[in-house]
Amino acid sequence: MALTDGDKKYAGSLNSAMIAGPEGRAAQEYANHFLEPGYEDITKVYIEQHYEGYTEENQESWRTLYDRQMAFLATHASGVYLSGARSINLVRDHIPYLEGQKSVNHFLQKLTGWQSRAVPGYLPAKTFFACLARREFPTTVVIRPKESLDYLPEPDIFHEIFGHCPLLTNPWFAEFTHTYGKLGLQATKEERVYLARLYWMTIEFGLVDTPAGLRIYGGGILSSPKETVYSLSAEPEHQAFDPLEAMRTPYRIDILQPLYFVLPELKRLFEVAQEDIMGMVERGMQLGLHAPKFPPKPKAA
Repeated sequence: MALTDGDKKYAGSLNSAMIAGPEGRAAQEYANHFLEPGYEDITKVYIEQHYEGYTEENQESWRTLYDRQMAFLATHASGVYLSGARSINLVRDHIPYLEGQKSVNHFLQKLTGWQSRAVPGYLPAKTFFACLARREFPTTVVIRPKESLDYLPEPDIFHEIFGHCPLLTNPWFAEFTHTYGKLGLQATKEERVYLARLYWMTIEFGLVDTPAGLRIYGGGILSSPKETVYSLSAEPEHQAFDPLEAMRTPYRIDILQPLYFVLPELKRLFEVAQEDIMGMVERGMQLGLHAPKFPPKPKAA
């Protein structure tokens, strides 16, 4: 998920030649100024994947992460996620291609009209929403280094493709994400912050109740070896999903989440997409935020 907290942009630590060259810098600059005069073409925030830039160490990171996650997720992920992973031909052997006959897009577009589009890194909120409004999921193409396999606060291709794309094969999930993008594109900066919390508590870190127990559907959990186990343990709080409550719940991106919202079924997201989400945002702004369930982030030295 290439979305910033509000409209801030994080500098990031994944310095790769795949995104650090002139193409990547130009795309990031365009993304940072999107919707300002002369910066209205969203397609200019996209870059090529440059697949030849992946090293053998990169490919090994993908295989290691895939093996570790699938060993647990086979019995703890949402069935919709697992069937979606099969539908886009997600495999362990190599980092996925974004274009061509073997690509995830080759399968994904046929199912729900969505595509994964390469970007150089974090996108400001308005830029991110504009991508989703076009049914295009912005995908950071670099992959985390081997020393950061357990958790990375920044987006990478494992998070984007392994964590998110399988769910976009589901019409309910795809419609919710599309509606969310359209609303966010029209929202004010203050409203986007509340929408960002809804996204975080569902698409990124959501759980769903099933007859077999709690299952994972949030991409932030699915792509994090530590959080997959932790999220289903007795340590964090599990709360029945309420979109207004989700919007009012603070979060931090650099810790395991203290609270997870649980959907009664995945179709609930489709139902939310038909409701007055912006009315909920207005109500949330009136009520204000809940007290954080986590300590303040330590200040940098």
